[in-house]
Amino acid sequence: MKASNDLLTDKFGRTVKSLRISLTNRCNLDCIYCHSEGDEGSRNEMTVGMISDIVTTAAKFGVNRVKFSGGEPLVRKDFEDILRSLPELKDVSVTTNGVLLKERAHSLKEAGLDRVNVSLDTLDPEKYAFITHGKPEMLNDVLEGINAAIDAGLTPVKINMVLLKGINENEIDDMIELVRSRKGDLVLQIIQVMDFRDGAQYDLNAEQIEKELEKRADEVTMRKMHHRKKYIIDGAEVEFVRPVENKEFCANCNRLRITADGKLKPCLLVNDNLIDISNAKTEDLPELLRASIDRRVPFYRDYKDITIIKDKTKTGEQ
Repeated sequence: MKASNDLLTDKFGRTVKSLRISLTNRCNLDCIYCHSEGDEGSRNEMTVGMISDIVTTAAKFGVNRVKFSGGEPLVRKDFEDILRSLPELKDVSVTTNGVLLKERAHSLKEAGLDRVNVSLDTLDPEKYAFITHGKPEMLNDVLEGINAAIDAGLTPVKINMVLLKGINENEIDDMIELVRSRKGDLVLQIIQVMDFRDGAQYDLNAEQIEKELEKRADEVTMRKMHHRKKYIIDGAEVEFVRPVENKEFCANCNRLRITADGKLKPCLLVNDNLIDISNAKTEDLPELLRASIDRRVPFYRDYKDITIIKDKTKTGEQ
């Protein structure tokens, strides 16, 4: 029997329609602002069957979108198997650093992936090496991966550019030009850096950046999710993501997160209300999902509060 959709509506009226699932904490890069800290050792990861059971159960409550993240999801060689195991959904996407994307873009599309977000903070090889602790030549792998994703039809490809003071704030125009050159196949998401690891020292004035984008835009629209503005600048689509000190980021949140080791995580910046489902039976998942929704907090709390994640624990989010 199909469960009632309102069972995944929290006490503040927000209905969960989307899952963000971390597939692994492992990563082949070690970015300066990432709180996973390049963890290569953790293999306590959910199985294909477990992921399938969670998504299938959530779909019965009206969840119709899934985004996979990491760590780096493509270090899992069974990602295509995971995609094939899913029920029919409205949208299935992944956030990746793109290094391994070129060789798998077409197989991922064939397995059921709809879209891809690629983390790309710079177009300068030396800056890329500094930010990621990777090799300068890996930037070309990422760019080739983006091209492969477009060729496979994993579009629009969203470029996630974390804005870093003193490093890449002068590259916004270059990124906009990259997006414009692909004529609708790319979208630029400029993302405010969060205070994980060494992130605070790279934070910029987010309001000022948005004002500058708005001045240049030919058109400005609003996305309901996170009340996020979309700017059309000379034909390029640009969004600015502000998760820090932003009440609107939480007010329209319709997403439930799941960590790589199998914990339901109701809120992005809260780490004291997780529910462990790693050993749960399939028949117990509906009640655990409802319990997780009940733990969602009201709209917005200062992310520097002591109850907010601040200890750099590895949550599998990125």
